[in-house]
Amino acid sequence: MDTDLQTQIEAAAFRRLLQHLQQHTEVQNIDLMNLAGFCRNCLAKWYRAAAAEHGQTLSEPQAREAVYGMPYEDWKRLHQK
Repeated sequence: MDTDLQTQIEAAAFRRLLQHLQQHTEVQNIDLMNLAGFCRNCLAKWYRAAAAEHGQTLSEPQAREAVYGMPYEDWKRLHQK
């Protein structure tokens, strides 16, 4: 597999993970941290770091919105227990 195809596959899997987490709002971040050792906020930090590695500047709120599918404050209000 060439690196371009691998990158496309990895990107598709990441988008599917985000979609899954956005659809399963009943899963709280603390649950993810306890079971998997990462949460949505971790993904947002990794997303932001990856953007920086490619010369793109994202704010923390922008990165979180990319992961949560909405502004973080809205997600907390609607879904955080």
